[in-house]
Amino acid sequence: MATPDPLLAIKGVAAYFGKAAAIMDISLEIAEGEVVALLGANGAGKTTLLNTISGFINCHSGTIEMRGERISGLPPHKIFRKGIVQVSQARDLFLDMSVVENLELGASIRKQDDLGEDLKKIFTYFPRLEERQQQRVKTLSGGEQQMVAIGRALMGNPKILLLDEPSGGLAPRFVQEIARIVAILKKKRSTMLLVEQNIALAMSVADRIYVLRDGNVVWSGSVAYMTADPKELARKYYL
Repeated sequence: MATPDPLLAIKGVAAYFGKAAAIMDISLEIAEGEVVALLGANGAGKTTLLNTISGFINCHSGTIEMRGERISGLPPHKIFRKGIVQVSQARDLFLDMSVVENLELGASIRKQDDLGEDLKKIFTYFPRLEERQQQRVKTLSGGEQQMVAIGRALMGNPKILLLDEPSGGLAPRFVQEIARIVAILKKKRSTMLLVEQNIALAMSVADRIYVLRDGNVVWSGSVAYMTADPKELARKYYL
């Protein structure tokens, strides 16, 4: 499904692990201020696609463009500097550092004179983190660590935020917190590509959905005009 003047355009992208194709001929577009969700069972290629966009996995064929500029083939640090920031499933936090130190690292490529205001904004999103800002990250719960990971990404003022299963493995109260913050970011017109196993969460925040299976896009549609039953989608493409 084409979008007008896409911020990110993925055109016929394939990526391989050795000789085995992990994703094949994937095309999708994301407009500025849009939230797009990638759904599918484990092994469908969702994380591989995010890692290919971020440059961690080589784009074997096809192109990835940001505002019409080709970024596929660039190293991860250059893609990051163009404003594409990924929060991985592993979170990649510095566990022996404090919450606030981890957050400040997210702004490492920016001028340092406005960090105070940005930290205040992050603490508005995540009041729990303000209470724990001097704690070492390794002492936090999994849900709190996920908040730090998302907050650190936001400190970089990303143009596109890639979220890889942000609710994965979290207690229900933290899943609700993650859904709340994604909804807030959506209202602020943040552009997000969201990988989720939680279909209900994805449906509640996404503008459009792509379903992947075996490395291919097998279904896509607008949430606002969605006629397919989510439970039927899960039965058809997850099982």
